[in-house]
Amino acid sequence: MDRFTAVERALRRSAPHALLEAVREALAVHYAADSADLLMADYAMTILQPVNALPLTATPVPVHTSAPGRAFGAQEPYVEPDGPADLTTVHLPVTVRGDRIGILTVHLPTRACDPATVRELADVAEVLGHAIVVAERDTDLYLQARRAERLTLAAEMQWQLLPGRSCSRPEYEIGAQLEPAYAIYGDNFDWSTSADHLTLTVSNGMGKGIEAALLTNLAVNAMRNARRAGLSLVDQACLADQAVYGHFQGAAHLSVLLLRFHLGTGETEIIDAGSPTMWRMRDGRPEPVDLDAQLPFGMSEDTPYTTEHFRVRPGDRLLFVSDGVYNTASPTGERYSERALSRAMTSTRLLPPSQVPRAVLGELAGYRGPIDAEDDAMVVCLDWRGRA
Repeated sequence: MDRFTAVERALRRSAPHALLEAVREALAVHYAADSADLLMADYAMTILQPVNALPLTATPVPVHTSAPGRAFGAQEPYVEPDGPADLTTVHLPVTVRGDRIGILTVHLPTRACDPATVRELADVAEVLGHAIVVAERDTDLYLQARRAERLTLAAEMQWQLLPGRSCSRPEYEIGAQLEPAYAIYGDNFDWSTSADHLTLTVSNGMGKGIEAALLTNLAVNAMRNARRAGLSLVDQACLADQAVYGHFQGAAHLSVLLLRFHLGTGETEIIDAGSPTMWRMRDGRPEPVDLDAQLPFGMSEDTPYTTEHFRVRPGDRLLFVSDGVYNTASPTGERYSERALSRAMTSTRLLPPSQVPRAVLGELAGYRGPIDAEDDAMVVCLDWRGRA
């Protein structure tokens, strides 16, 4: 058995709460590692927090001004250039199919640290990420390490509903973020992929707090139920609309944009049910995409929905924003306009999708100034590469 396989086996056999201890022991035995630490990205994606500390008491590491943050942002192993001559520190991204979870930091004897070893350790960090995703079904340890402060109950419900914050396949890459991370209301995003299709939904529910979270949970699970039954995009919309209306009787509604991409051709079915705003950047030029607006889910009984068609090309970038972005006001009362959003898309065009939402929301916070946000804000970025 080679050493990588031995570490992988140790992680598979570990108790859910003891993954860090298992990887430490295995790395010490098979790689002569002096020590190892696991840092988890918080919900706002601005800090990395140690897993082995009590919740909300850990000393955070900033993402933007630290060595672990450098590896997290670039999604590449980073070897610290400075340090003791006999010890080398390597920071390794813990990522699962494009979803950035955190950083594994390993301290190795310098004599044992070579490029082949760093590549093996990067694979170990990826295996650790998969183990964490499975372990989160049975322990709260890793979810606790992601929070820098206590979540509101509504935010807890919303975060548990999300598929992740980024996803990558050869045909596309997605990045998404909600703000404020610890007190979000009704905004949501969801995606699912198959051999031939990607289904993406972005939604903006009315209201705040628990009522908004309950509305969003009902609608998203209704869409998932229909999608998993193999129903068409129209039927997914109709089932969710009936579920929301049946429960709220028109007193609450949810604006949703549903998209179904064919991975081979880029042909896309779209239903705009009073949706969040959709923008496209093609050949370096950002522009809003005009869609035929239909009624939001739950506004009236038995609303009929129809699809319209759209085609994405390799190199296209799609950006989806909720009204919490578009309607944000500056200290002087001026709304965040199309011009500001166009400028934000242009300034972030070289960033990968996983970093674009954080950058746009950071610019939005600067635009808003010291004023507290009136609504939650959602940004979803999709880069389309297509198939050869």
